[in-house]
Amino acid sequence: MAFESLSERLQDSLKKIRGQAQLTDENMEQMFREIRLALLEADVNYNVVKEFIDHTREKAKGQNVVGSLKPGQVVVKIVHDELVELLGTEAAQVDFSKDPTIIMMVGLQGSGKTTTTGKIAKRIKEKDNKKPLLVAADIYRPAAVEQLKTLGQQIDVPVFEKGTNIKAEEIVTEALEYAHNHHHDVIIVDTAGRLQIDAPLMQELSNIKDIAHPQEILLVADALSGQEIANVAQSFNDQLGITGAVLTKLDGDSRGGGAISIRYLTGVPIKYIGTGEKLDAIDLFYPDRMADRILGMGDVVSLVEKVQDVYDEKESMKAFNKMKRGTFGLDDMLVQMHQLQKMGPLSGILKMIPGMPKMPKINDEDSTERLKETESIIYSMTKEERAHPEIISLKRKERIAKGCGKDVAAINRLLKQFEQSKKMMKQLSSIDPSTGMPTQRPQQKPFQVNPNRKKLRHKKKKR
Repeated sequence: MAFESLSERLQDSLKKIRGQAQLTDENMEQMFREIRLALLEADVNYNVVKEFIDHTREKAKGQNVVGSLKPGQVVVKIVHDELVELLGTEAAQVDFSKDPTIIMMVGLQGSGKTTTTGKIAKRIKEKDNKKPLLVAADIYRPAAVEQLKTLGQQIDVPVFEKGTNIKAEEIVTEALEYAHNHHHDVIIVDTAGRLQIDAPLMQELSNIKDIAHPQEILLVADALSGQEIANVAQSFNDQLGITGAVLTKLDGDSRGGGAISIRYLTGVPIKYIGTGEKLDAIDLFYPDRMADRILGMGDVVSLVEKVQDVYDEKESMKAFNKMKRGTFGLDDMLVQMHQLQKMGPLSGILKMIPGMPKMPKINDEDSTERLKETESIIYSMTKEERAHPEIISLKRKERIAKGCGKDVAAINRLLKQFEQSKKMMKQLSSIDPSTGMPTQRPQQKPFQVNPNRKKLRHKKKKR
């Protein structure tokens, strides 16, 4: 997960200062030393670190932290605000003011530029309700055109291409005319990259810029490349005047220092972040939310947005009603598990929850394998067994185990998990959404003695 090691180090440093009854120059300087080390180890540029520490120290002393009622909280707030300032203050949106909006994608080879181009096209189509056109202007990298065409088919976005035997400038010129004739309101140009910045590359990109007059020039940079990100960003910015950056592979970056440096050194905002391999694994970059996550404060807003994007309202209501009726089955549980998986890696979701205790590292690959195992077991059951798991006897378990290639213990684990889920969901369904409190059970009628009971007994005695 992005910034994982940095997050852990900063949280540990701030935890120590929170526990201090009184802040002194000595323990504050110790905290600043630890923060400085944490940032440097995360590959944040030295000059950025120095300025960050200087600003934080100045603000801490200026606000008379020493002797305050809750000094630790004040320091955490200052560190948080400085981190937000460093990352970019507020989210930078793509400029859609012109029709068509032209977006030029640039970057080095291996940064994930072409895949990111497809991801952005998909997001713009679905989230911004636009009609994008992808332009294959990378004529040098083997299979770059075919890769973009494949992505276009997957996201149902047309791709304008002329092969590799024509100049990139000519492809872009024809693409602009094509977009006009077919009423595309967004044109995304996938340009060529190199293993390193060179004069021919920059000249070609400069020519394309002069032809297309793009509203956005987005630099795609690999977050795993550390401080080199900032150097690459500076070079592209100096020669092309980029309008924003897209950071890829943030899901696998444990340091992420380059991401923190890039905005400060170039003045260019980070607009998107890649959070996984799937085509919907791209998010807008919110500096305040990222700062919250780095400092272990969670990110509830992003979590809610993911839930809204992923969860099918009708299916969720159907499942909820089944819970209330007590007819919730294994098929329903599987549907909920699939919806949860769409939200992304479990490790990332847990980090969005404020106050979530530090947990052992979650292997997201294991989570995927467990879901596959669950699927194979459930699909080996009959329709009746899936709807009524309570009928599954030992004999049925042995049959199911043979059908899915697992042992009986795996079947038992799944059934136990289902019962636990059912119990938890039943508890949730009894909560009144307006109050957040459990709903009151209807009062039972007071017990009444059958008035005829004595008479019957009396008759028996008489006989």
